[in-house]
Amino acid sequence: MWAEGGETAPRRIGLVEDHESVAIGLAAMLAPEPDLDLVLTAGTVPELLVAASNSAPLDLVVLDLRLADGSSPEDNVRALRNRGVEVLVFTGADNAFLVRAAAKAGVLGVVRKSEDVPTVVAAVRRAASGEQVVTTDWAAAIDGDPQLSDVGLSPRQEEVLTLYASGEKASRVARLTGLSEQTVNDYLGRIRQKYADAGRPAPTKTDLYKRAVEDGWLPVPERHPRA
Repeated sequence: MWAEGGETAPRRIGLVEDHESVAIGLAAMLAPEPDLDLVLTAGTVPELLVAASNSAPLDLVVLDLRLADGSSPEDNVRALRNRGVEVLVFTGADNAFLVRAAAKAGVLGVVRKSEDVPTVVAAVRRAASGEQVVTTDWAAAIDGDPQLSDVGLSPRQEEVLTLYASGEKASRVARLTGLSEQTVNDYLGRIRQKYADAGRPAPTKTDLYKRAVEDGWLPVPERHPRA
C-alpha cells in the first residue's frame, strides 16, 4: 500500500475485542508504530463489519476468540475472510479447541495476550503484511487433530490419558479409576500406538501431555511472566 509521494501508507488494523482494557492496551502498543494504524475497534464482528463498510479497506483484523455475544471462532473468521480481510487471533490461548477451530477457519496466526509488547507488535506487523505468524500455539493448533475421537480412543482410554498426562503415576491412575495397574499400563500402550498410527507419536509421558493439551483434554499452561 503506497501513499502519495511513494511513501508506504500505514497498514489499517481493526480490532474485535469486548474487554475495554485489552482494546486500550493494544491501541497503546500500536500507537508508536508509524506503519500500523488501529482505525476501528468493535465488540463483535458484525459491528466491525458495519463500521468497515463506511471506511477504507482494512489490512488486518485482530480477533479475540471468546466474545460476549457467544459467537464461534469459525463463524467470525469466515465472516471476516469473506469480506477479504485476513485475521490474527489475539487470545489468552486457554482453550486449545478454540485455537484449533480458528486455525481451521484460516487465520494467519495466533498470539497470546500475555506476550511482551515487541512480540505482539511484530505479530501484528507480519500478519498485516499477509504473512503467517508462526508460534508454538499456532504450531500446536495446526498439528493437533480437530477432535480426540479422530485418534480413536475409547472413553476409558481418554480418562486414563487425562489422569496420566496431568502428572499422576500409573499406580495412582489405577486407584482413581478402579483399574489394576497392569490394565492402566496396557491402556497407555494402546493409547501410544493409536497416536503413532495417527502420525502423532507419543513415546514419552511428556509427549502424551502435549497430545492431551493439543486435543483439549488438558488446559494450555499459562506462561510465567518474564522477569
